[in-house]
Amino acid sequence: MSIYHTGLMAPLDKNNVDTDQIIPKQFLTSTSRDGFDKALFYDWRYLDSGETDPEFVLNYPRYQGATVLLTRDNFGCGSSREHAPWALKQYGFTVILAESFADIFFNNCGNNQMLCIALDAQTLDSLFAVCEQHQQVHVEIDLENQQIKSEQFAPISFSVRSDIKARLLSGLDFIGETEQLNQHIDAFEQQLAASRPWQ
Repeated sequence: MSIYHTGLMAPLDKNNVDTDQIIPKQFLTSTSRDGFDKALFYDWRYLDSGETDPEFVLNYPRYQGATVLLTRDNFGCGSSREHAPWALKQYGFTVILAESFADIFFNNCGNNQMLCIALDAQTLDSLFAVCEQHQQVHVEIDLENQQIKSEQFAPISFSVRSDIKARLLSGLDFIGETEQLNQHIDAFEQQLAASRPWQ
């Protein structure tokens, strides 16, 4: 199946969004992966009173249920905390469009079945403009053919690493990929044990 994801796109027009903004450090004490969606962009989403900030873009009614995040350069910079993609995914995001991503964040997203797509600044400008022109913009991510499609704009081609593409299309993470090799691993361990009879 070529379609990886279809969903509503929400714009976050910010450069250098670091992992401490994605999920602040006070929410990293849990040993479970659950519940991080409530802490996503906490300092931006909530007022000091604890009420949601109506001025923050992701709190706009028209972006509720968004699953594709449109943002800017150097997204996910800062620490290597894997809680950042956990929070984004639990909130509902499956695809992130940005000019560039921090390396560790990028790999963490891929391992959590999230697709990070790097687009040039001009293309991002055009997508932000489309979001301003339309109440809602729904996009289709055709991963097999590496295109972003929508009724509001012409198809946009994108690049993706072959290993990430294969992992997302198969639904496997790094551990899942390794488990595909269990038969070879078992055979190697048996061969190794046979070559060391003194152990």
